[in-house]
Amino acid sequence: MREFLSIPVTAELIPALRQGDPTPRATDEDLRRGGAYRFEERSVPGPAGAPDVSLLVCRPTAASTGSGALYWIHGGGMFIGDSRSGLQFMLELAEQFSLAVISVDYRLAPENPHPAPVEDCYAGLLWTVEHAGELGVDPGRIVVGGVSAGGGLAAAVTLLARDRGGPALLGQLLLCPMLDDRNDTPSALQMAGHGVWDRTANDTGWTALLGEARGGPDVSPYAAPARATDLSGLPPAFIDVGSAETFRDEDVAYAARIWQAGGRAELHVWPGGFHGFDGLAPHAAVSQDARDARARWLRRLLGT
Repeated sequence: MREFLSIPVTAELIPALRQGDPTPRATDEDLRRGGAYRFEERSVPGPAGAPDVSLLVCRPTAASTGSGALYWIHGGGMFIGDSRSGLQFMLELAEQFSLAVISVDYRLAPENPHPAPVEDCYAGLLWTVEHAGELGVDPGRIVVGGVSAGGGLAAAVTLLARDRGGPALLGQLLLCPMLDDRNDTPSALQMAGHGVWDRTANDTGWTALLGEARGGPDVSPYAAPARATDLSGLPPAFIDVGSAETFRDEDVAYAARIWQAGGRAELHVWPGGFHGFDGLAPHAAVSQDARDARARWLRRLLGT
């Protein structure tokens, strides 16, 4: 429920948030996009020794074989959400390019701490690439994306793909990504007690994922990508964030470090934007500008 957005998000609130998840969920009608898409749930092998992973596969009804795909990772602070969370907004973007959208339903913290969420996401990506022909997808035209916690997981999956010699990804679409468990940037301090996802909420999310390791010296970059010491050799990144949110400075720093490593990143800091502004206020001019910028980046990336 929207009232949860105005009170401190603590660990004790997680069960109530799961029952009244404030994130809009895509309905069957949303997924079909007026007949432009068909969808199905697929259960695919998870990480070694772990349960299967559920993927929501949305394919354009008119797409020809060899179209691209957006492999999508939902947000929710690492502890709420599912493969339908906010997916209608990504389908709206994908439809412009006849992209398939594969949304992964990863295990949630704190019941499933790191590395369960990122390994689920990576396993789903591997299956998607291995079955690209069956899905009518060109395996060389897959973009990994995510929002908030999902944006952090998308960045982590991209690091895993590089470091494990995994799929060659076309790009990474990181929307207000949750990247740094230390939670000590100027914007994190500035926004303490303010906004949709403040410093307390951020502590709750990272503690759910990492437990007592949060903020310590031994956190893996596959949990918190801001911890990565090497950001070279990554696919082109699109990073956007609001100027009035906790993640502003860690996201700006991540883009800068990609540039410093010789990589490509497009960074947008939307003036006055709060966390998730484009979903909560979709008709605002800044929200429309943000959606347009993502579409322009994808168009250049895909060469369409």
